[in-house]
Amino acid sequence: MTVASQVKQTLATLKGARATLGMYTAQTGDDETQSVYTNSLEMTDNIISDLEDQLKTLEFEEPQYKGN
Repeated sequence: MTVASQVKQTLATLKGARATLGMYTAQTGDDETQSVYTNSLEMTDNIISDLEDQLKTLEFEEPQYKGN
């Protein structure tokens, strides 16, 4: 498995986790719990954004990984 494939797989997993956190955030009635989920969503979004940037860099530097 190439590095690009691993990054893409990690991104897909994180996006799934983000969707689950969003669902939990919407379902909870407790303000403190909702705050924890919201903070987790923000951190997850930042990680996803960083990995997407890294993937773009990787694909630019190693064109053979683009689209795989």
